[in-house]
Amino acid sequence: MHIIISYETGEPIYEQIKCQIRGQILSGVLKEGEMLPSIRTIAKELKIGIITAKRAYDDLCVEGFLYSVQGKGVFVAAYDSERTDGYSERTLREKFREIKSFAEINSIDKTTVEKIYKEIFGK
Repeated sequence: MHIIISYETGEPIYEQIKCQIRGQILSGVLKEGEMLPSIRTIAKELKIGIITAKRAYDDLCVEGFLYSVQGKGVFVAAYDSERTDGYSERTLREKFREIKSFAEINSIDKTTVEKIYKEIFGK
C-alpha cells in the first residue's frame, strides 16, 4: 500500500488516506482479504496522528471497503460492486452538486460550465 500526503491541497489528511486506499481497492491494487498496516504503523510511516489514521480506517469500514477483526487487524472487504459502484456514483453526483453551487454563487453560467467540462474531458 502506497499513500502520499499533501499538505498544500487543504484536504483533510484522513480524507486523502481514504481516497487513496479506496482507489487502490477499486483498481485491484489491494485485494480482498489483504491485511492493511496497523493504525499505529500507518500513523508512524505517514508521520500523522493515530486518531487521523483510525478515522480513515473506521470510515472505510463503515463504507464497506474494509473490515476489522479484533486483535487481528484491518482487512480489505469482499468487493461488492453494487455497493462500491453506488458509492462512486454518489460521490461523483455530490461533486457535481458542489460545482453547480459554486457556479451559481459565482455567477458562472451553464454554457461556461459545459465549455470547461468539454475542455477537461476532451469532448
